[in-house]
Amino acid sequence: MNFLEMRIKTINPGEKMSETNEQTGSCLCGAVHFTAKNASRKVGACHCGMCRKWGGGPYMEIDCGNEITFEGEDDITVYNSSDWAERGFCRKCGSNLFYRLKENRQHMVAVGLFDNQEDLEFEIQVFIDKKPSFYSFSNQTNNLTEAEIIAMYSPAEE
Repeated sequence: MNFLEMRIKTINPGEKMSETNEQTGSCLCGAVHFTAKNASRKVGACHCGMCRKWGGGPYMEIDCGNEITFEGEDDITVYNSSDWAERGFCRKCGSNLFYRLKENRQHMVAVGLFDNQEDLEFEIQVFIDKKPSFYSFSNQTNNLTEAEIIAMYSPAEE
């Protein structure tokens, strides 16, 4: 299980419908547009090495579930980043679009792509112990280390 799967289990079970809304957005060049029917208002950040290598910094995302549609799908390239997930980006401008779970097609979309970024709440940072020392967010968030994430979601020993 990876960070975003864990984040989903951490945040979404108690999330109320009022904490989601329909959102639209696009990549930098506008070749890819999306509409997410149930975008969360909660923002998460991952400081793991894979996410930082992918985007040059922490991956900041909004869980959009699986009710998301894309215009310009021919301009989306998907990278198979693990056994359980893939990452999508615009083949024209290179914008990171989403992290998608293969099993249920749940999309975590890069927060900077959204047309409306009002009323969002920065809620959680994971792999906080992997965050380099040269940056820090001042927001009060739930912060979880790699070990805490693994302990929370490891199968119980019998």
